[in-house]
Amino acid sequence: MPDQDRIDGAAKNLEGKAREFAGKVTGDEKLKAEGRADQVSGKIQNAVGGLKDSLRDDK
Repeated sequence: MPDQDRIDGAAKNLEGKAREFAGKVTGDEKLKAEGRADQVSGKIQNAVGGLKDSLRDDK
């Protein structure tokens, strides 16, 4: 079972992609930037979850 951080991080990354796309379509630079920030945050959270998974598997 993957760590909850991995699940939440992947969801945040997808949400960020959607927000960035919406910003591109509407020409809203702020929305695009927020989407990119969500993607970065999601990737970091996903990486933390992956680290937790690997540490748990090593035990």
